[in-house]
Amino acid sequence: MSNKTHSWPDGHWHWPVTVSHFHGVRRGGLIYTGGQASLNSAGQVVNPDDLSAQTRNVYQHVETILTDLGATTDDLVKLVIYFVGDESDEKHMLDILADLLAGASSPVVSTICLPALCYPGMRIELEGVAIDPDYRTDNNPAFIRSETLPALNKRFSHVVCCNNLIFTGDISALKPDGTLADSGDLISQTRNMMNNLGCALSLASASFDQVLKLNVFYRGDGTAENWETPAAIRASYFSDPGPAATGIALSGFAQEGLMTKIAVTAHATAHATAQVSEKNAEKLSPDKSATELIEATEDNPVVRYSWPEGHWNWTTALPYKHGNRHGKIIHLGGQVALDKNARVLHPKDIVAQTHVALENIKKILTDLNATMDDVVKVTTFYQGTASAEALHQNLLVRSEAFQTPGPATSGIPVPYLVYEDMVIEIEVIAVSDE
Repeated sequence: MSNKTHSWPDGHWHWPVTVSHFHGVRRGGLIYTGGQASLNSAGQVVNPDDLSAQTRNVYQHVETILTDLGATTDDLVKLVIYFVGDESDEKHMLDILADLLAGASSPVVSTICLPALCYPGMRIELEGVAIDPDYRTDNNPAFIRSETLPALNKRFSHVVCCNNLIFTGDISALKPDGTLADSGDLISQTRNMMNNLGCALSLASASFDQVLKLNVFYRGDGTAENWETPAAIRASYFSDPGPAATGIALSGFAQEGLMTKIAVTAHATAHATAQVSEKNAEKLSPDKSATELIEATEDNPVVRYSWPEGHWNWTTALPYKHGNRHGKIIHLGGQVALDKNARVLHPKDIVAQTHVALENIKKILTDLNATMDDVVKVTTFYQGTASAEALHQNLLVRSEAFQTPGPATSGIPVPYLVYEDMVIEIEVIAVSDE
């Protein structure tokens, strides 16, 4: 494995406080960017409230980071977009990004609509995942689209197979023609969404048992009662031990009547990767089949799962684990300040809860033979009603958990979290040689 490489391009934007985080990290066959914002080097919003201009700005930031790490936007495999706006804003934003993606990349994309972002006038935060160019081949990554899933702009994919991972974009109850099944019905849409997810995974010859990480967003009010029924439906599709999971309640989505969406990362088996690659077999040398090539290079490691002794639990039985390790890549579910009986610790105290969440992250990483130095990407969801002073204090607490240069990071304000009085949830991705 190549050494971990960090990126903070000259003149790049800065947070209003000094942190250990960097804007991009290259390690383990992938490049991760932190959430890119339309800020300047003084931490001030550039083009406030102008979604079009900010979309171009943040894409340029991603491009600059990738260039600094020896890659280009042609290497992008996944985009995650947090934005403020409505359905027409979402379409306009995606059209701009599609026009900018004029090269060979057709990434999966997830969009999350929010009432506000970190600073007044900020309309978009964009993060990307790209393949390390040293790992790129004629068949890797593989971009997959399907007519059985909702129509996408031609620049985006439903599924991307990259290295030995599978990424999906947003999966919801939308039909192939773009209409919505069971408008306003969270329970019915949850079932439709999970069935559509099964169809998406099958495009890469994968199943629910291969999912490593899921991120689900649902329309909710931040109470356990609102969360438990759809959570039980989603959980019924997974065996125990199941993936790491992050679930976030939203006040709404860009499309009226949409109640929930999900995106996952799964691992590919050698057999599954070979089947996908055979679609591009004509690009291989004539004396070596796609299956032979994959079987010669794919190590297909066993997945290890983590639930440290005494770790916090949910209010309902779920098959998910707090973390897992597939080879050298580690995914952690959102870590929070709960006890093993699902009681919130330090109610509404964002700084104290941050300390607890970080300690929980350290326990899981230790259980999976890794450390905080192995973290490449941090995503933090926090209750957006906190003051700027409290948010910056929280950012400093998170930053102090890592040595400089630290991981890429995204900070996302949300209206609620799963339980009342819980105000922060932190998930991480790590890559370890141990």
